[in-house]
Amino acid sequence: MSAATTRSRTARTPVPDRLCAEAVDLARAAAEEAAAPGVVGEHVGVVSEGDRVVTHYFESKDFGYRGWRWAVTVARASRAKNVTLDETVLLPGADAILAPEWVPWSERLRPGDMGPGDLLPTESEDLRLEPGWTGEDEPPPNSVVSEELAELVDSEDAELTDRPVAVTTRGSIASVAEELGTRRARVLSRYGLYEAADRWDEAFGPKTPMAQAAPATCVSCAFLIPMAGSLKQAFGVCANEFGPADGHVVSLAYGCGGHSEAAVMPKPVKPAAHALDTMRVDEYALRPERDGGSVPSEADGASEDLGHS
Repeated sequence: MSAATTRSRTARTPVPDRLCAEAVDLARAAAEEAAAPGVVGEHVGVVSEGDRVVTHYFESKDFGYRGWRWAVTVARASRAKNVTLDETVLLPGADAILAPEWVPWSERLRPGDMGPGDLLPTESEDLRLEPGWTGEDEPPPNSVVSEELAELVDSEDAELTDRPVAVTTRGSIASVAEELGTRRARVLSRYGLYEAADRWDEAFGPKTPMAQAAPATCVSCAFLIPMAGSLKQAFGVCANEFGPADGHVVSLAYGCGGHSEAAVMPKPVKPAAHALDTMRVDEYALRPERDGGSVPSEADGASEDLGHS
């Protein structure tokens, strides 16, 4: 029974200390000392923080901190009559205007934000990149290029040419990659390739309003510069200075009014004019004329005898 009573007393909020709760003037003086003149408003509440520890709240009249409150915490020692000051701080209230949640710079960065002199480091585990070559930067054990022969060849190259001796060792993975023209530590991964293709297709693709109204697609335009690699089957670079995508990567299904063959394309055939004339009335006789037609109106005797009309 005593344990349950102890838990109930600990769980409920302690009653504010009387002397600390009455120290409103002390708390206001501390808030006015910390704040600018005239920004500390009315006393709005008292909250007990523990035994003989009370926090006084004052309204903030600062225009930049609407809804915030000045919180001044005071305390009193056991069996002491003097109330002392603990801390003064400006805290947001329930309807305070707060800054948005902080977002890392890598997620805030948008295309076009970089300027001259800015550096954009990439993470070591960036999904858009992958190693340019694999393996240790040492020749394999069964390599025909030994260390002695590599040193001899390097020294001969240094004597014959004025270029500095290569940093990489002959026969290593890095040296082979350099000879093949792929001396890059990391290259674009398949994920990075697809991500770039989706971004380019969204900006200059067949679903854009410009492409929907174009007379033809970029695949038949003379201003299209083909690309190399696997992207050449779907993208190219526009070289029309008057086009909206000049200097940009465009989809082969994109198009604009600056197509090279737009002026010589055949125009659609216009339908023929209506032949019915509704402005003139044609007169038709109810009976044929006597002297008209190929058959005489009066039959002769010879024809009558033969039974002709």
